[in-house]
Amino acid sequence: MAPLLEVQHLKKYFKTPRGMLHAVDDVSFTLDAGKTLGVVGESGCGKSTLGRTILHLTDATDGKILFEGRDITYPTRRELSQLRQNMQIIFQDPYSSLNPRMSVSETIMEPLKLSKKYSKAEMIERTKELMATVGLAERFWNIYPHELDGGRRQRIGIARALALGPKFIVCDEPVSALDVSIQAQILNLMLDLQEERNLTYIFITHDLSVVKYISDEIMVMYLGQVVEKAPSHELFRNTLHPYSKALLSAIPIPKVDAQRELIPMKGEVTSPINPRPGCRFTARCPYVEEKCHEPQVLEEIMPNHFVSCCRCREINEISETVKGRN
Repeated sequence: MAPLLEVQHLKKYFKTPRGMLHAVDDVSFTLDAGKTLGVVGESGCGKSTLGRTILHLTDATDGKILFEGRDITYPTRRELSQLRQNMQIIFQDPYSSLNPRMSVSETIMEPLKLSKKYSKAEMIERTKELMATVGLAERFWNIYPHELDGGRRQRIGIARALALGPKFIVCDEPVSALDVSIQAQILNLMLDLQEERNLTYIFITHDLSVVKYISDEIMVMYLGQVVEKAPSHELFRNTLHPYSKALLSAIPIPKVDAQRELIPMKGEVTSPINPRPGCRFTARCPYVEEKCHEPQVLEEIMPNHFVSCCRCREINEISETVKGRN
């Protein structure tokens, strides 16, 4: 069975006065229907640009995007209009992504109006169903975004994304602006909706504890490139890339007496403008050698566990040896 989404060597470059900024650089992956791919990394690593390029909110520089086996890399206006019904996005900030002049019902109803497939009565009924689905009481029908808290505003964004019955949704840090208790409610809602409707997610975040909870597979990005990709449980059990290890070491443990060795990342972040060949983590990596400055390949080190690091095997052998001595 073909995957729902397939991305092949996708690139997105931006022209700047100093040269080309490599926001997304040769990214490839597949995503099956009903699954969640978590995309993690620091701010500026290209994860949001990746999601927006897949959805054609910005045009790809090179590569291929296949949806349900069909090439959608450069769609016509008509094809893009059809794609919008199957591919949606939930934005990071639920306040700035909503029109302050539109009420809750008007915001959710807008995609239905644009589709021109529903009568007025059908749109009203569909909007009521969507509000109930995401846990918004009907008393909020004529309420405006500024009158609601962050959690309810994000529920509006989710309802709007669901309006046309999409198969695939890019979730661009949908809970990072919310309180922890509200985060849990939104995440549980998204998991319930995925199970009910067989939705497929790309979940973009910088919070590794969140991505572990919701993702089937995790892809770690650094300066536009994929440095590690593995099933969620495997990545946390057996982290291989030095950058991934540093990210995971920063996750707080919710126990008073628990301790975890923090791996500090020293050095300056390499510029994404006209980057040199080789590993882009070399300026901050404690294991760097001369061969690290040569082009790296995303290699399958273990079954379904891919790492872009020429020293991966020897680094992890050293780590195991040190652990054994301790």
